[in-house]
Amino acid sequence: MILYQGKILENSRQDELIESMINVLYKPMESGMPLSTDTVINACDQLAAKIKNGDYDDIVKPFLSLFNISENQFQDMVRLFTREGLEYKCSIELSDEEKIIDGKILRKRYPLGVLLHIAAGNVDILPAYSVVEGLLSGNINILKLPMGDSGLSVKLLYELIQIEPELSDYIYVFDVPSTETETLTKLAKLCNGVVVWGGDAAVKAARNMVDVNTKIIAWGHKLSFAYAENDASDEQLKALAQSICDTNQLLCSSCQGIFVDTDSKDEQLEFANRFFKILCEVNSLSTAVDYGMRAKNAINIYNERLEKHTTGNTILSSDGISVIAKDDSSLELSYMYRNVWIKRLPKSQIHTLIKYKNYLQTAAVLTTDTSKQEEIAEKLALAGVVRITSAGNMNRTVCGEAHDGTYALREYSRIVEREASVE
Repeated sequence: MILYQGKILENSRQDELIESMINVLYKPMESGMPLSTDTVINACDQLAAKIKNGDYDDIVKPFLSLFNISENQFQDMVRLFTREGLEYKCSIELSDEEKIIDGKILRKRYPLGVLLHIAAGNVDILPAYSVVEGLLSGNINILKLPMGDSGLSVKLLYELIQIEPELSDYIYVFDVPSTETETLTKLAKLCNGVVVWGGDAAVKAARNMVDVNTKIIAWGHKLSFAYAENDASDEQLKALAQSICDTNQLLCSSCQGIFVDTDSKDEQLEFANRFFKILCEVNSLSTAVDYGMRAKNAINIYNERLEKHTTGNTILSSDGISVIAKDDSSLELSYMYRNVWIKRLPKSQIHTLIKYKNYLQTAAVLTTDTSKQEEIAEKLALAGVVRITSAGNMNRTVCGEAHDGTYALREYSRIVEREASVE
């Protein structure tokens, strides 16, 4: 589906509409009337109220089922669209929107202009929220839907325009496959900035689509993990296991593995056995993983067992889940879907994670010793981790949080300084 100037149109009109966009895309700029943040917040708040009221349950409920999202998690997502959530976000990210500096210079924030959002498909509400962030910063937004989008993004943005028709000139949505690089390049050339949600390949492809004077804002795939002391409680390990089962490790903030503060392999294996038992218990009470993914990981675990005489890995597995104790201390993606690695990494070596600085996101600290918790958190922050949480909060959704260590609304803006008028 295509969303173009407030109307939902067929994909067959894609080429025609993209060719004609240049005639309509810059209308808001030509008017000289910037989009009011209050206008966006009012519309989003009304949309959130409708979602809470069940007006869109026909598409929301299948979305929750598809991504195995609990009602509590979904309510946290909806809260991001409420007046309270958005006003709080703007108060943090746009707090210095306009001011006089040095008594004579007017500093004012302006939008970049036109943004192309290349969305990822791991969270279906993310594409719509990315556009909302573009709107809050005053930009015109073109959204490229991710492959396999369920239609929720288009529906939410269409409803947003019905609530506030002024937004029709600020929102465009196209269902362009990533393989259509020529079409994406045409869209990118219309924009002042390209927002990329995805891994290295997606970011590289975006850079190849634009010339050097187009800003790339990359929210790349990140890797997250837990860091545990041997004194971590069973409650902390259970909370971590629950988070792993809830997300199937599909989010950037999901735990891929656990670093243990030890250089002893015996202590590592003892911890691995302890966590595996808890993971099995939590898994048995959770919604089952898709059969296809269980089958795929059964092959992965089988290969791990075949190769363990050369890798030295210890594999604990049952009912489609696994814990693999490894001898290296590298940060890596797990097999996901409740398959976790466990590695040794003494506190004195946490700084070595800095080589993964562009991939680090969330780390949960598991210890019952408050002084150790503070020490570890500081070491992780210095190594490049940008979110440090407790065991059960790795996948939290909190209004006002930064994206990967920076503020989206500032990334989507530019600062103009000019001499103030002299009276």
